[in-house]
Amino acid sequence: MRVGVFDSGIGGLTVVKSLLEHQLFEEIIYFGDTARVPYGSKDKNTIIRYAIEAVEFFKNFELDLIIVACNTVSAYALSEMQESADCPVIGVVEAGVLATTNAMKNRDANIFIIGTNATITSKAYENGLRSNEFSNLYAKATPLFVPLVEERLFSGEILNATIKHYFSDVTKPDAVILGCTHFPLISDAISEYFGEGTSLIHSGDAIIELLEHRFDFYKTYPTPQLKFFASENPEALRKIAKEWLNV
Repeated sequence: MRVGVFDSGIGGLTVVKSLLEHQLFEEIIYFGDTARVPYGSKDKNTIIRYAIEAVEFFKNFELDLIIVACNTVSAYALSEMQESADCPVIGVVEAGVLATTNAMKNRDANIFIIGTNATITSKAYENGLRSNEFSNLYAKATPLFVPLVEERLFSGEILNATIKHYFSDVTKPDAVILGCTHFPLISDAISEYFGEGTSLIHSGDAIIELLEHRFDFYKTYPTPQLKFFASENPEALRKIAKEWLNV
């Protein structure tokens, strides 16, 4: 089982971490489009074009599956990637909707969605959740979290001030969808801000839930082979992967 994981930058490594923990794949090939990050401020046609180019890159490998670990790409370009690919393609938005639906049995629950400008503008999460009878939905773009994560500011005064800036007018939600794969790295601070009673939906955990829902896995791979590629400065990506994944 060989899987490709695509992200606009480094955030998708949080999805790779979940894949490693669950040992579902023999080989994981990660591609981060670091030369053109961030995608969250780009227009739809540009995002689709970049996403199809990623599919072409993955055709250099004989993949069994592609995971789109970028919420923005999942929101805007998943169907185009599925049409272009030679294997199944799944994305973190559909995974997040499934995970939220399974976790929140009360359809009157207050769901708070955070992500990049593009992800929030797409309303992909709201549309998916409404189709599952959720109605109390609030979404907010929180783009400043991305550079904070990339600066390794996973806690502290600057992060806490940014959280307060974005969330001070938000009524305590029943669940927060972390609609960007960078955000799990600051999940402790977000969880501390809202306190007990607020669940966090993590893209990596959600992808595992979707995979196990959709596919049959008969074997585990305790020591999968990892390959990391980037459109710019791949050594920097590998360094961050080593730090975040302990590999």
